[in-house]
Amino acid sequence: MKVDYIIVGLGLAGLAFAEQLVNAGKSFVVFEDGSQQASKVAAGVYNPVILKRFTPVWDAAEQLAIALPFYDKIASRLGINIDFPIDIIRPFSSIEEQNDWFAAADKPFFEKYMCDTLFRKKLPFINAPYGYGRLRHTGLIDTTILIQAYKNDLLRSNALREERFEYEKLKVQPSLIEYKDVVATHIVCCEGYGVIENPYFKDIPLREAKGELVIIHAPQLQLHFLLKAGVFVLPLGNDLYKIGATFNWVDKTQLPTDAGKKELLTKFEKICTVPYTVKDQLAGIRPTVIDRRPILGKHPACLNVAILNGFGTRGVMLAPKMAQLLFSHLTEEAFLPSELALSRFKAFA
Repeated sequence: MKVDYIIVGLGLAGLAFAEQLVNAGKSFVVFEDGSQQASKVAAGVYNPVILKRFTPVWDAAEQLAIALPFYDKIASRLGINIDFPIDIIRPFSSIEEQNDWFAAADKPFFEKYMCDTLFRKKLPFINAPYGYGRLRHTGLIDTTILIQAYKNDLLRSNALREERFEYEKLKVQPSLIEYKDVVATHIVCCEGYGVIENPYFKDIPLREAKGELVIIHAPQLQLHFLLKAGVFVLPLGNDLYKIGATFNWVDKTQLPTDAGKKELLTKFEKICTVPYTVKDQLAGIRPTVIDRRPILGKHPACLNVAILNGFGTRGVMLAPKMAQLLFSHLTEEAFLPSELALSRFKAFA
């Protein structure tokens, strides 16, 4: 089998790069073994405002300008609905926080998103004596529907192999890549936290963080927006809500824990007094890099071996632009910003 590209991993990174290849008419095969869960358990929220400090997310405007049309095009092609606009409500903990919100809302970048009036609607079961701020023009991409639909589409076209990629069987030559029965010109590694087992990129300084979520059933809550207060509370429909997320820098397993569930529910109960039952719990490892920027580029000794990784908690916003940058770099030798390039790390300089 001869293709232009091999892609390892079908999370948001692998999917976004595959879509670049679809649009460019390039052939490819994806290897995905389902071992990495970060994209599948992600909230999928797109929001350009850091709500802890009321500051802008890095490069948010350009990321959103690329990401939203990107997901809309995939949804149209696959006949799925994945983009769900939803406001975000942020309870204030003090008068000072109110003042900080309104000071930020007056700045040009924020005026599209941050409402400059206090959200005063009485919300039963929510503890918010100082009221709320409201973010508009935010939403979420349903990554579960997206990845499953994309996977099915690749299976129909024989472009997906559901198996572990065995790097010991990879043969890299200057002008071609050989792996089992596949011959390609490039391989792009998009395996998230699984990169620690990749002999080409295992020395990347990851600062990976395990994240856990719980799904609750709370018929009386009746929220129609995302509540962000210590944890996020995201309505899923049918009186189900996703609550997340934890950050555990020590545990490297992808299994849900009692400690994670307790942490989430304790924080939830501080803001919300509604009766509920826990229906499910999910966990995954976020591939966060030590400097909190994505990683793109070619291996310095094997120029047809590339990486697309390190999206952390904002993969929905980052993936489309980062895939675009990497594709241009591989096909046109386009410049990669130094803050994103693999070469910023000593081991790959």
